[in-house]
Amino acid sequence: MENEIAGLRSKIAQMQPVRAVGRVHSVDGTAIWVRGLSENACIGDRLRLFRPDEILEGEVLIIRDEFVAMLPDEAADGVSKGDRVALMGAPTLAPGDGWIGRIIDAYGRPLDGLPLYNGENPRPFRSSPPPAAARGRLGKRLATGMSVFDTLLPIVEGQRVGLFAGSGVGKSRLLASLAQGMEADVVVLALVGERGREVLDFVSSVLGPEGMARSIVVAATSDRSPLERRRCPLAAMTIAEYFRDQGKHVLYLADSITRFAEAHREVAIASGELPALRGHPPSVAHQIMRLAERAGPGLGGNGNITAVFSVLVAGSDMDEPVADILRGVLDGHVVMDRKIAERGRFPAIDLLRSVSRSLPEAATDEQNISISRVRQLLGSYAQSETMVRAGLYREGEDPTLDQAIRVWDELDAFLALPSPGGPDQAFQKLELILRRANAATPMRQSGTAVARQG
Repeated sequence: MENEIAGLRSKIAQMQPVRAVGRVHSVDGTAIWVRGLSENACIGDRLRLFRPDEILEGEVLIIRDEFVAMLPDEAADGVSKGDRVALMGAPTLAPGDGWIGRIIDAYGRPLDGLPLYNGENPRPFRSSPPPAAARGRLGKRLATGMSVFDTLLPIVEGQRVGLFAGSGVGKSRLLASLAQGMEADVVVLALVGERGREVLDFVSSVLGPEGMARSIVVAATSDRSPLERRRCPLAAMTIAEYFRDQGKHVLYLADSITRFAEAHREVAIASGELPALRGHPPSVAHQIMRLAERAGPGLGGNGNITAVFSVLVAGSDMDEPVADILRGVLDGHVVMDRKIAERGRFPAIDLLRSVSRSLPEAATDEQNISISRVRQLLGSYAQSETMVRAGLYREGEDPTLDQAIRVWDELDAFLALPSPGGPDQAFQKLELILRRANAATPMRQSGTAVARQG
């Protein structure tokens, strides 16, 4: 009842007895030009066009002289000159505690067929990140339920991580595993441009009841307009900020930033912006960086937003624009490899190409030594793998490679192990593997110091 009353108050507060109304002047491609609203409209405001048989909504894209260009959410079929268009104002979102466990669209409307009660305080979709000089520092290391992240690629509270993978490599399943197992009070998941049938399958089969019990899923499927797909991760971030400001630790998962950038490209080109970065407009960089900056540590006394942003990289091209932009502003990146997935190891993380910039602070001195040792062994094996598999390497020529060969299977399997006991138990398992490697062949003394990754 309390949520219902709060939602009713919010709706009453947002009611406008009088709205500005214009008329359709012309239709030019995807843009509908409206006369009579230019004195009242702002870029990004929502518009509602009344057709004889239905209502068409859209967004203010261009303001020029006495005309406003509306980019509609649906095709402009059936729109005629003189149709009425009402100015609805800037879109807002009013998250509430009752949103946990729900599936909603990018405008805060329920997708699961049940009523959804708004909170009392509407928030804009585009808010400013916390002031840089007043933000807190990265927090404690988080248990994730996965050995690779509990040891070699630690994630700490307030960290922002990129997940770079091609299609079909296991990216969505990895995100679901983090949603189920990572320490957090609330999980907010943005599904951008997914196939319609996959949303319910992801929620019911992959995420499961246990994951949904503390999650909010914001979905904009591939058939939705570019405006809605672009707004999806912004809506999810707005919801995450609501819970962060309550002092909670929020896990924000976005799948994927590539589709967010593609949706922005469609909108930007429709507004007249020319493509520059391999078909992407110059403004895409600012859109991605601003979204990423909204995550992270909050102000003193507030909660934090730990974020994982996924990126679709075709052919493992880590230099494509979206991947390159995002990698430069994050606190670590995780690279998934198709070859690893094809041989059946999941998650298919390529450890040697992945980095957590929470190190070395996120681990003890002894743990940092173990992390560097594992990377040394895996790196040594990777450099000589072709020669080893071809039978051209003779044992004893390189003591480090000898140790790597003896424990490679165990280390590779360790990267796929669950970690129900948390980081301490995961490190104990890792230490046992390293002790077996050291016992196999005495290691030469190395003066390599543990350096900051990144």
